[in-house]
Amino acid sequence: MLKLPVINGELAQRIQQSEIDYFTSRISSIGERNGNPEGVEMKRFGQATAFYIRTMPWPLFNSVKGFSCEDVGHLEAILAFYRERERSFQLDINPAGSSPGMLRALAEHGLYQAGFHSVLVGRPAEERPSLPAPITIRKIDNEQDFDLYAGIHCVGAGMSAEHKHHFVNNNIGLLNRPGWSLYMALWNDVPSAVAVMHSSGGGIASCTLAATLPERRRHGLQTALLQQRMYEAHEIGCELVVAQAGFGSTSQHNMERIGMQLAWTRAQWAPL
Repeated sequence: MLKLPVINGELAQRIQQSEIDYFTSRISSIGERNGNPEGVEMKRFGQATAFYIRTMPWPLFNSVKGFSCEDVGHLEAILAFYRERERSFQLDINPAGSSPGMLRALAEHGLYQAGFHSVLVGRPAEERPSLPAPITIRKIDNEQDFDLYAGIHCVGAGMSAEHKHHFVNNNIGLLNRPGWSLYMALWNDVPSAVAVMHSSGGGIASCTLAATLPERRRHGLQTALLQQRMYEAHEIGCELVVAQAGFGSTSQHNMERIGMQLAWTRAQWAPL
């Protein structure tokens, strides 16, 4: 694997933009369903983008990405956007583009730092991974496999299988969507884990969604899926692979074990 890059302001901006690109594409795919039944809205405020989904109150789907010190003048408008929709939200703050004045302004507007999140970066792998014998990986490119994907994603996210239709409806737009690749890992030929990768052509591939059935965890499936995506990132000509994970989580440990490194720790701000 090639030497990992030194993080500077320019690279940090590229990494941040790659996340905004995949998140915008993902949320757009939900909003493009006939009649926009989930109530998706996206709005730009300076260089920042605010995301809102009426039927999904979780911070992930109601977040602001790309905010920097240059966008402080838009803070009142961002707060009003979510206030009008009676929705709490998450404001992602990366070290690049932040300043003491900006952080002070967030606090003065009734926001507080609610958590941390890890951003990791690595180099694509030039050699196809050698997977343990029980594990096989295949691309998801048809609706039958996608139905299995939705079930694994649902149960792996801690929800009952009876809610699978929500995962079908809200992720089917990624199937065969430009820039997206979906993967399924099988343990002894039994579908057991899924993962997703996105690349918008800027030389960076993003490892996005991932889930494993509870009974198949700690079997190396997510490590294998990471290795597969690192290899396929090389195959499509990417120079970097990036990912996000809860700080100190199993996901972060898996990424570091295959050679990714911490690029920075993001601060997550929210209204009081």
